[in-house]
Amino acid sequence: MPVLADKAYQGAGATFATPVKRRPRRELTIKQKPVNRAHARLRSPAARSFARLKTWRIFRIARVSPNHLTSRVKAVLTLEKQR
Repeated sequence: MPVLADKAYQGAGATFATPVKRRPRRELTIKQKPVNRAHARLRSPAARSFARLKTWRIFRIARVSPNHLTSRVKAVLTLEKQR
């Protein structure tokens, strides 16, 4: 299953689906523009979610095992849904 990634993962293999990069001094083709738009539309909810999680201070100072972080993420997501 391909993972939607940003342009930094270009060339990382078939596992990562990345948008098409524009060549220097050239525009994207008519077929490439909708592909990039669709990629951004699918990727944006996850990017916004991670941005929201990064605003919580509890994750910046976390010095616990990943198992404990999982339960904290679930708690934060529950609180975010209530907003």
